[in-house]
Amino acid sequence: MVLSPRDHSPGKVVFPMTQEERLRFLLQALLAERPGGQDLAIPRRPGDRRRLLRALMNTRPPNPIPPEVLAVQDAFLQAELAEKNITRLADLTPRQPGRYLWQGDITTLAVDAIVNAANRQLLGCFVPCHGCIDNAIHSAAGMELRQACAQLMARQGHEEPTGQAKLTPGYHLPCRYVLHTVGPIITGPVTRRDQALLASCYRACLALAEAHGLASVAFCCISTGEFHFPNDLAAQIAVDTVSAWQRDHPQAPAVVFNVFKDEDRALYEALLR
Repeated sequence: MVLSPRDHSPGKVVFPMTQEERLRFLLQALLAERPGGQDLAIPRRPGDRRRLLRALMNTRPPNPIPPEVLAVQDAFLQAELAEKNITRLADLTPRQPGRYLWQGDITTLAVDAIVNAANRQLLGCFVPCHGCIDNAIHSAAGMELRQACAQLMARQGHEEPTGQAKLTPGYHLPCRYVLHTVGPIITGPVTRRDQALLASCYRACLALAEAHGLASVAFCCISTGEFHFPNDLAAQIAVDTVSAWQRDHPQAPAVVFNVFKDEDRALYEALLR
């Protein structure tokens, strides 16, 4: 049976679909999973519809994804990816041998792996459309990323310790993999243990990347922002730890220090002279 491309009922997938049709299909499918969701009106403005989809993806638990929903999500996110301005390592100039600095959206970096500043549950941010990097990465990667993280955590059987790392596919990100690490949360003066745990985050990610033969890794500013690690000290620890690792490991990957704020760019520029 051939369905109309404008039949967006959950469970019915039609190809080809326009991007707007995919969006509406996904909204209806994800709303139908929620109690009373089918009674909610879909926003009229395109930007509001896209924001609602992100919110629904952010709050969806790592339950099985119906194949037809997954297929439409994949096509939708790949179409979005094709419209993004992707930055590759070859586009950048090293500040020091094997070390780069780039300011921008980490979800548009085409390196072997990007680093996600995760929480201890390692399931992504459940706050709708939150501004943290965890939310941004999961939103761009798609719902499979939360499922992959849930499988890792189920096998582990406990929350992720601070200063370690896990590896998952990147799914619909331009990178191949995501390295998830939990940095220290600062609630008072920074202690030596806090500093050691932050350095451990960088070493754990580099060790895992090296073990998987990855040639390039992009680090976000781990533990700054939501976790309140001072930006200047965090940057110093990041550069010192990466530099020492690369010095001691000839096969270490190239590292991109990814920053978003001008403040962090200035800090890394001074450290990478």
